[in-house]
Amino acid sequence: MTLPNLPLPRRSLLAVLPALLTACSGVDLLNATVSTDSYRLTKGLAYGPLDRQLLDVYQPRTEVDKPPLVVFFYGGSWSSGQRADYRFVGEALASRGIVAVLADYRLSPAFRYPAFVQDSAQAVRWALAHAADYGADRGRVFVMGHSAGAYNAAMVALDARWLAAEGLQPAQLAGWVGLAGPYDFLPIGDRQTRVAFDWPATPADSQPMMHASAASPPALLLAPTQDSVVNTQRSTVALARKLRDSGVRVESELFDSVGHVTLVAALASVLRGQAPVLDRVAAFVTSSVRSG
Repeated sequence: MTLPNLPLPRRSLLAVLPALLTACSGVDLLNATVSTDSYRLTKGLAYGPLDRQLLDVYQPRTEVDKPPLVVFFYGGSWSSGQRADYRFVGEALASRGIVAVLADYRLSPAFRYPAFVQDSAQAVRWALAHAADYGADRGRVFVMGHSAGAYNAAMVALDARWLAAEGLQPAQLAGWVGLAGPYDFLPIGDRQTRVAFDWPATPADSQPMMHASAASPPALLLAPTQDSVVNTQRSTVALARKLRDSGVRVESELFDSVGHVTLVAALASVLRGQAPVLDRVAAFVTSSVRSG
């Protein structure tokens, strides 16, 4: 990839970032490349009473009439992560005229399924209640996630139990976006995931695939063709097929040029040439019909 307009230190950073992104230092380096000119940030808002029930809001600096709003959940095997690590996601969405809400949620091993799904539903409740406070259109609220966060987004969008507990329903979502999400992963082999889902006592209805139906919101499902963490065929490809067979609007694409981690990293400005992830997400979200 040729980047003639980048100064030498940034060109060098681009070369090493994909390998570094599995470490905290990689995330710090990636966020160091993010512009602060495209968004206004409101940090540390509580969507619930617990310590990890906090979120940040990234508003576009450009004037957009009633922009859509995306609630984003990060990955980390339901056992690690914090919203500040994903400033590059908030900036990417805000740069395309989208209000981005990045939420923390309770993590394993201190908490087990369904705590992180319950938190995700509460964050969506907050977003629907406060969308207008940030100039966003309450009728164009989406959930989005990467890896474990894509699982959270899928469960909120597909399994009506979680929003029902908040007095809401999936039909109030304009859609959802999954990046390399695990949607069908029983039996569980990974040690961290076993803990998070209390394997082997994991209920079968913990799997998003079970809840795909004609009532599901529109979906955008993106994944690497070859993923060393999540089975792309079993999760992304199979879920897209099941949703389409149910009559749901689904857009999906597999990318040869990225892996599990660099799929979400491609949202950052210095790695956008790796795959058109931001273009696909922005097109899906901004093409939604505005509420009346």
